[in-house]
Parts: sequence; C-alpha cells; structure tokens
Amino acid sequence: MAELFLFSIAESLIAKLASHAFQEAYRVVGLYHDLRNLRKTLSLVKAVLLDAQQKQDHNHQLREWLTHLKTVFSEAEDVLDEFECQTLQNKVVKAHGNTKDKVSHFFSTSNPLLFRYKMTQQIKYINKRLDKVAAHRHKFSLQIIDVDTRVVYRRDMTHSRVSDSDVIGRKNDKEKMIELLMQQNPNDDDTSLSVIPIVGIGGLGKTTLAKFVFNDNRIQECFPLKMWVCVSDDFDIKQLIIKIINSANDEDVPPHQQNLNMLDLEQLQKQLKRTLSGQKFLLVLDDVWNEDRVKWVELRNLIQVSGAGSKVVVTTRSHSIASMMGTVPSHILEGLSEQESLSVFVKWAFKEGEEEKHPHLVNIGREIVKKCRGVPLAVRTLGSLLFSKFEDNEWEYVSKNEIWNLPQKKDDILPALKLSYDLLPSYLRQCFALFSLYPKDYSFTSYEIAAIWGSLGLIALPKTSRTIEDVANQYLHELMSRSFLQDFETFGTKFRFRIHDLVHDLALFVATDECLHVNFKIQNIPDNVRHLSFAESSLFGNLVTKKSAVVRSVLFSNGAAAAKDEALLNTCLSKFKCLRVLDLHGSTCKTLPRAIAKMKHLRYLDISENLNIKRLPDSICKLQSLQVLSIKRCKKLEILPKGLRKLISLRSLDFSTKQTILPLNEIAQLGSLEYLVIDSCHNVESVFGGVKFHALKTLVVRNCQSLKSLWLDGQNFPELETLIVADCGDLDLDLWKGDHEKERPKLKLKFIGFNSLSQLVALPKWLQEAAKSLQCLFVSNCHNIETLPDWLTTMTDLKALGLINCPNLVSMSDNIHYLTALESLKIRGCANLYKKYEPNVGEFWPKISHIKNIVIDEKEEPMKKSQT
Repeated sequence: MAELFLFSIAESLIAKLASHAFQEAYRVVGLYHDLRNLRKTLSLVKAVLLDAQQKQDHNHQLREWLTHLKTVFSEAEDVLDEFECQTLQNKVVKAHGNTKDKVSHFFSTSNPLLFRYKMTQQIKYINKRLDKVAAHRHKFSLQIIDVDTRVVYRRDMTHSRVSDSDVIGRKNDKEKMIELLMQQNPNDDDTSLSVIPIVGIGGLGKTTLAKFVFNDNRIQECFPLKMWVCVSDDFDIKQLIIKIINSANDEDVPPHQQNLNMLDLEQLQKQLKRTLSGQKFLLVLDDVWNEDRVKWVELRNLIQVSGAGSKVVVTTRSHSIASMMGTVPSHILEGLSEQESLSVFVKWAFKEGEEEKHPHLVNIGREIVKKCRGVPLAVRTLGSLLFSKFEDNEWEYVSKNEIWNLPQKKDDILPALKLSYDLLPSYLRQCFALFSLYPKDYSFTSYEIAAIWGSLGLIALPKTSRTIEDVANQYLHELMSRSFLQDFETFGTKFRFRIHDLVHDLALFVATDECLHVNFKIQNIPDNVRHLSFAESSLFGNLVTKKSAVVRSVLFSNGAAAAKDEALLNTCLSKFKCLRVLDLHGSTCKTLPRAIAKMKHLRYLDISENLNIKRLPDSICKLQSLQVLSIKRCKKLEILPKGLRKLISLRSLDFSTKQTILPLNEIAQLGSLEYLVIDSCHNVESVFGGVKFHALKTLVVRNCQSLKSLWLDGQNFPELETLIVADCGDLDLDLWKGDHEKERPKLKLKFIGFNSLSQLVALPKWLQEAAKSLQCLFVSNCHNIETLPDWLTTMTDLKALGLINCPNLVSMSDNIHYLTALESLKIRGCANLYKKYEPNVGEFWPKISHIKNIVIDEKEEPMKKSQT
C-alpha cells in the first residue's frame, strides 16, 4: 500500500531539486546537468503516478513497477539529503569554524573534491536506475494526470465535549442508560458492583453514547468520583490499574504514569485500594476486547472496594464479553434509522440550511446513507467527504463506487472510510498513515505531529511567512474536516485530538509495508518498513535485522523507560544510516555516544524525561540537519552542550539544565529557531536581558522556581506570537518594565497563557503593547490575581478568554461587552465571578450573553499537563 504515497514523494523531490539553494549548490560542484536530467525524468514519472495508483489494485505487474519505483525514489531521497547535509556542514565550518576545523574538514571524508566525485557517481547511478524503471511506464497505457486536483474543504473546528445537538438518534439510549445508572443495585446492602455493558458493531457510537451519559449533570451529581479508561486491545492488569489511578486523580501526565510504572503490582494494588476505598464511583471501561474471564475477575476484585452504588459501564463489540462482564442485561446499540442517518449526513455535508438549495443532492445522499447500514461514523465520514461539493457527478461517484460491491466481513474496514481516504489529496496520505505508529486511543498533540511530519519532509515548504507548524495545522484541519480526527481540545494555537479505532484500523491498512507498530504479537519486521515504533523497548533488539538500512523513524510511543544501556543507540548508529526521527523520551540511559554525530541525516531527536543523564556530548552539535531537539525534564542534566549555535537548521528547542546562566547568546544565533521551551531550570534567576531572537514565534517558560524576571520587548522578540509562563513561583512579570520613554517596536503576541504564578496580582502593564494583536488570553491557577484591568477592553481582536481556578478574582472590566470579537469565554473555579456572571441569573450576565461559546462553572477545573 505504500505505493499510494509515490506522487507526493515525487513532488517533494522535484521541489527540492528546483529550489534556489539546491541549484546554486550543485552548480558549484558541477552537477547541474546530471541533476537537471534527474528532475526531468522524475517529472515524466510523476505525470502518470496518480493514474497508476488508481489502477494498481487490478494489475499485478503495475504494482511491481510501483514497488521498484519506490526503491529508486528512496535512494534518490538519501542522495539528495546527503547533498544537503554537506552543504549545511560547509556553511557551519565557514561561519563558525576555526583554522583547525577547516583543515580537518578538508582532509575528512567530506573533503569537497572527494565529495564531488562521490556525488557524481551516485547521481549518475540514480539517473541510470530511474531511467530504466521509467521506461517501463509505457507498458501500462497510463493517463497523464500531472496535478492532484483533490481538495478538502475545511469546516469549523469541533470540540470534544458531547452536546445534545451533536448526537442524533440516541436520546432514548441515553435515558435508558441513565436510568440503569441511577437505580439502586438489586442487593439489599447495595455494595455489589453493578456492571452495565453497551454492545454494538464498530463505528456505531458506543463511546459517544458513554460520553453522552458520562457528562450528564444527573450523573455528575450522583457519582462523586468518575473515571474513564480506554482499554482497547491489551487487557494488562498493571496498566489498567495505572490508568484508573491516573483518571481518579484527574491526571494524564506521562512522568506520573512512569513513576507508577516503577511500582510492582502489589504496591499498585494498595494504591488503587486507597484511591477507591469507600468512594461511590462510576468507571467507564471503553472498548474492551478481552475474553479471558480470569483477567476480568482479577480486575473486578481489585475495584470491588467501593462505596454503595458504584457502577461500571463497559463498551464492547462482543456479546460474549458483555455477557461475561455484565451484571445486568446488555444495552444493545442499534444502527440509526434511514431518516436519522440522512439527518446526520445532511448536517456534515452542508452548512446549516444549505441543503434546501440542493434537493437533487439530498436525494443522491439518501442512496448513499442506505449503504452505510445505520453506522454514524460511516455516514459522518461520507457527509464530510462531500462538504461544499455541489456537482452531481461528485456525489454520483461516491454513490456508485465499486468499493460498495466488495465482499464485506463484519470486521472489514468500513468502505466509507476507505473511499474517503482514496479521495484525499496526495500530500495528506502519508501524513495520515503515520498515525498507525501509535497505539489505539493515543492522545495526539498538534505540535508533536507537526514536528514529526516536518522532520520527515512530509510538509510542503511554506512559500509565505507561514511556518511548518502552520502548514501542519492546516493538514490536521483538513483531516478533521474529513472526520478522520475527533475529541478536539484546543489550547490557543495548539490542540489535542484522538482518532477513532476504525480510523486507526484504516491507518494500519494503508500503511502496510511502510509503517509498523511493534508489539509482542509481531514476530519479524519486513525489510522495506521505513517507520518503526515500539510498544516496549525490550522488543527492539530482538526484531531489528541487518536489512534495516531503509528505516527513517524509530519511536517509543509509550516512552523508552526500559532502555537502560547504549545498545539501542548503537544499533541505530550501525544500522540506520539515514535515520530522520529518533524518539527516546523516557529513556534511562546515562549517556549518549559521541558517535551520535555520525547520524547526520537526523532531524528529530527527543531524549526528554531522562532522569539519569548528566551530560550530553558536544558532538551532538554536529547534527546540522537537526530541526527538533528535546532535552526537557532531564533533571540531572548539569550543562547544555557547547556549540549550540552550530545547529543551524534547528526550529524547535526545549531543555532543562542545572546551569545558573543559560547560553542564550548561542541559542539566539540559531536563525531558524521558532519554538523555545525553558523548562525546570531551577537555578536561573533572570532570562533574556536584551538578547535578540529574530525568528522566535513561540516561547514557553515553565517550572523555573528561582526565576524572578523575564525581559520581553518587541525589539528583541519581533516575531513572538505565543507566550506561555507557568509554575514560576518567584516570578514578578512587572519587575522588568522596559524603557517606556524610548519609542520601540511593540510586541505582536497573539496567544498568552499564565498558569500557576503566585506573584501575579494583576496582568502586567506591558501586555497593553499587544492590544491590536492578542487573540487568546488564558489565566489559570493564579490564586492571587484579583481584578482584570480596564485596558483589557482595548484588545479589539481578542477571540478567546479563559479564567480558570482563580478564586480571588472578583471582577472583570465593566466594559467587557466592548470586546466585540470575543467568541469564546470560559470561567471556571472563580467563585466570585460565577455569582456575577452566572447564566441567566448573574447581575452582569447580559454583558456577555451575546458570546457564541460560553462555559461558566463554579467548580474548579482539574489541573492537567501543560500542552507544550
């Protein structure tokens, strides 16, 4: 299936060859004509790829041809990357190298004369191979389609909270479930644990119904403790206990989870008992596949320490599992009726009221939903696919597609999902396939995904001032518009999301031979897999073979806590010569080998949350292709490596260190740096102090306990858009007030987040500089802030305002209604404000009632992990 990605790979190679920087570089070394020929052949092949990819299912020889082409493309990528690496190395030696560096560079294996000869041979070899494979394209009578015209029309971002208007045809199901949950257990003592199963096929909405019930106010009042645990494929008792404890504590924090992982089963059981004992709780076990009764009984006995009236809701596709676990008859979830299905379809295919202008399309839609068999996910996906499309032939194509005629088993991937995937633009396909590297129900962050996609070269280089993250967010919005993503939580410029289990199955299907998530069921790794993730690091050594040179990514999606020595890194060094992405977060290795500098293609390196490492080799600064470096929450790290200025491709840097003075002058020389996180630097008292960061767009300063001042101004941060300051107990944001006498550039901040700042009594006055640019302001867990200033109403572009867990906040501006651009207001855990702005009751409710999205709640919001 990986051949589906060839068009976008060809586009990427051609764009690279056509770039000004590349043309200048290969003119210098005399390779202009060779690389021009390569570009020409690539263009000829690319012209027939879209047609070839559509026809390959029915033509074995065509599939073989595409497989050969994929191999040549992969080799071409490596050669061009080699060229880029050399160019970057030359720039660094020229800009920062001393005489010794320049002499050693000349006599090294990357000597310009030797390199020119080597590159000439490699380019000629690639040209010869590509010409040979390209010549066979005439055998298949392929149509020339040079431009991918498939587009995704974006719709507004949705939210994870399930509201009544979002759920069609499930109100009766909801009421029946609430009735079951509210009634007393049949036993007189009411202490036995009642288990209520929800059963239905995949995509029917079992999880949605459970959320619908879970968030109902009646349930909130009935159960003081509510917990939600996604079980999915693996019914591992230890991991389930950890998830239950974390959910009970309102925590979803990886370091916390790793601490629990270090406990043995006996210790965990005791902690679980302390957490649940005597509590009346509701526990949702979502997506259960385990048929082993012994395992279920073991878990049930552990949680049977609750208070009277505790309930468990189980969602599962299996009637036998429901029968094994349930103490009451299962709630069988049926498909939607044809009319309900059409209502869902219309909601996703049209803007509100737009369907009335297109009755002929609605009639075609009626035929489409009949084939979805009442499955909401299928209906929603196809509705999303046809959003803002008004040509009859586009709708007829979906209605009459041959995919509906394929034989279907009950566990097959829904044709609706595959059809929607087939109509994705090429640039989204490989991006989507990478979701298969993560376990089911994984909580993704937009930043994490953008960093991986960007490092693998899957994001078209921005032609304007937009960053790679901006383009990645556009891709994610487009996938969301096709209903491939769900459960959105927004955090200003970033967001968190999940994908449905069936969408995960689709990602696994389309990523076959390209991506592999290795768990204990996998016996061997195919030779041509390019992207690997490991459920446990202990699986790494046994499964990686000598034929692994094509690997581009190695990730440990659950953390690499078991990687206690350098064996894993040494394997990567010796076998994965062209590795782009290496994620070792949570590793416990005590050092990195100096030879890491040989991984010159590496663009993404994450060694965060390592509790043992004290030093990093300075040779890490020879990784000139590195775009993302994460060394945050490495609590023992004594000093940052020397020579950070040499990481000239670095876009994102986050770090922790014991240093008292940070090498900010070095970091400021990184001309591509857009994202900087200073985390847990407990000995630092002041940062920045006049150092200029030309390109920085996002700055996060978090958990720096001794920090007293933060020097920020528009002159030294001309591009800064996002500022997050959190958990800095001694920080006075007004301590540095700048030179207000002198005219200087203003800050252009769009998003500001202040969290857990005990010194914050009022918003700092310098925020007024951002009056014409600020779009989002969030203040949370700042217990000493008392008022919001009147000048807040000068923020004419403010779209979102969040005030969370600020108990002493007594007032907002009297002129809050002047914020005409405000679309979202969240007030939670602010008792004084709640009284004044309580919906329909509070004295000042009329001043905010016009705002589109309002959440006002007297209860405190649980503290969660920062999203950066």
